[in-house]
Amino acid sequence: MGGSTPRVLLCTCQHTLPLDGKKIAAALGGQAPAVHTELCAAEADAVSRALDPEAPLLIGCTQEAPLFEEIAGEAQPHAGLRCVNIREKAGWSDEGRQAQAKIAALIAEAAVEIEPSASVSATSEGVVLVYGGDEVALAAARRLSRRLDVTCLLKRHDGILPPRVRDVAIFAGSVQAVHGHLGAFEVTIEGLAASAPSSRGALAFGPPQARFTSACDLILDLTGDPPLFAAARDGYFRVEPGDAVKLERALFELTDMAGTFEKPRYVRLDPALCAHARNTIVGCRQCLDVCPTGAITPAGDHVAIDPWICMGHGTCASVCPTGAIRYDLPSGYALFERLRVLLATYQRAGGRACELLVHDGEFAEDMIAVIARTGRGLPANVLPFAVNRVTQIGLDFLLAALALGAGRIRLLTGPEDRPDLDSLRTHIRLLETILAGLGHGSGRVVLAEADDPHRLEEGLYAQPVPAAAAAALSFLAAGKRALTWQVLDHLHAEAPAALGVLPLPTGAPFGRVVLDQERCTLCVACVGACPTAALSCDPERPQLAFTERQCIQCGLCRATCPEDAVNLEARLNFADAGRHPRVLKAEEPFLCIRCAKPFGTRSTIERLAERLKEHPLFEGAGRAELIKMCEDCRVKAQMEAPQPMAGRPPPRPVTTDDYFKTDPGEN
Repeated sequence: MGGSTPRVLLCTCQHTLPLDGKKIAAALGGQAPAVHTELCAAEADAVSRALDPEAPLLIGCTQEAPLFEEIAGEAQPHAGLRCVNIREKAGWSDEGRQAQAKIAALIAEAAVEIEPSASVSATSEGVVLVYGGDEVALAAARRLSRRLDVTCLLKRHDGILPPRVRDVAIFAGSVQAVHGHLGAFEVTIEGLAASAPSSRGALAFGPPQARFTSACDLILDLTGDPPLFAAARDGYFRVEPGDAVKLERALFELTDMAGTFEKPRYVRLDPALCAHARNTIVGCRQCLDVCPTGAITPAGDHVAIDPWICMGHGTCASVCPTGAIRYDLPSGYALFERLRVLLATYQRAGGRACELLVHDGEFAEDMIAVIARTGRGLPANVLPFAVNRVTQIGLDFLLAALALGAGRIRLLTGPEDRPDLDSLRTHIRLLETILAGLGHGSGRVVLAEADDPHRLEEGLYAQPVPAAAAAALSFLAAGKRALTWQVLDHLHAEAPAALGVLPLPTGAPFGRVVLDQERCTLCVACVGACPTAALSCDPERPQLAFTERQCIQCGLCRATCPEDAVNLEARLNFADAGRHPRVLKAEEPFLCIRCAKPFGTRSTIERLAERLKEHPLFEGAGRAELIKMCEDCRVKAQMEAPQPMAGRPPPRPVTTDDYFKTDPGEN
């Protein structure tokens, strides 16, 4: 079950959900969990007795989690406590009695140890800018001023009656630009003017400033205009001025927005794996194209991610071909370990063909609860799997789920995710191409966008779940690329259609380099540009090699090649040859005509010598031979040649010794 095995307490919730302790214990491979009927009431003492600082306690109920946490805080403050929902997700169902395998799987998944995710912190002093255009903004600003430091900025102010008491600073002006995040907003205002204290029948303002920049911690936008940010931003609240309910909610939240706040660092970046650019030539920019908040920016050869602007959509991690960007909520590869444990336990418990229902923790949880309370409940073979955002799901996760034993995957998306589903649809289309090409069929991934719980319920019961595409894997490799290829090899080994190469649509992150042999001069500029070392060279001889499984089709090699000799072909190569370097081109080195040192390639040197033999710089005896010499011999030969600009040698200086050597008879 991962980590130290927790003790498990289950409850039939006053006999409303069926539990078979022995079957669940057999699936978990441990002692039968204690089964109670009123764990939150008459049998609450069992919780305090089961608490142990040395082993975590897992309770099969989330409705009463606050009560259990209160009991733990009083009895054993240092004891670990977790809760798992086996009622709405399994037991409260028309198929509840057949859901023992699912209940065991949910318990095992909840027991997986997860490391805490990294976070960033910001401090808000409660400085609020209320930006609006009518009495609603002024009234909101005055209400907030009782708890926070508020400034009211009015974009439109005609006919607004001045307040009897100036309990808030009032200005006129228009926001031209805004940058930053919670606790650190910078606002540029055009035409800023302070309200006149002598305002009588309507607010009047002094002379405006051309441009003014101010800082604040929070922004409440009541203008009704397009939002100041393209996507959601912590600390920025936008409400239509006529929506009284949402305005009340925003005011309530704002009053608690003074202090220090922690925010998850949703993604982790490894710049060494980033394939964005090399030597100012841009290759991969997929994360930049899909980020809906603008949190990702170029930073030389790699990208940079602002953790405060990032809102955790996860599309950047899903499209990153190398794994340089990794979704880190939960931390590390806990998401895949949870998935493996869930499906493995379900199969060990004898569960039939299952459907994995991937969902978020808010919208979908409410949908599941409504189905369980007012409808038939989830089918016994539908395994709910919670993630932070469905948009974080990528091709690696979908492939892994199928290889681990899921017959079908249903991705339940909420309203806030639907504007950002293009990347997910691209992953699904690529997956369909791969599965169809291997003979595993199609339709194994369903993108559910229903807002009606009962419509979702109908779909779950109406469509029989197909058998798994392949026998289940027992473990998953670490690293995005390694994991993806492990799963692909597994699906290929179990495929009804045996094939060595599967063509893929252009843009897929798998494929080969196609080299134009005539154009290529083996300058190996492409080797230095390749971010994954798919291209390599031999330092001892002119040779270019290629390892297909490492290629992500980023196009940096094609953009860098000075001879336009490189092209790309998207495909999956399952043959062993794709695992190892394969020589694309090799030539014999040219030997220096003076010292026999190998340098360059024979074809290149001979081509240069032929082209330059008539060039004016190479006229004269032996000048053309310089091209056929290595760099050292070329310098020596040039120094040995007569120097046309050299003058007469200087006279030898006469010294005292010369006088002593003179014959006296000559004087």
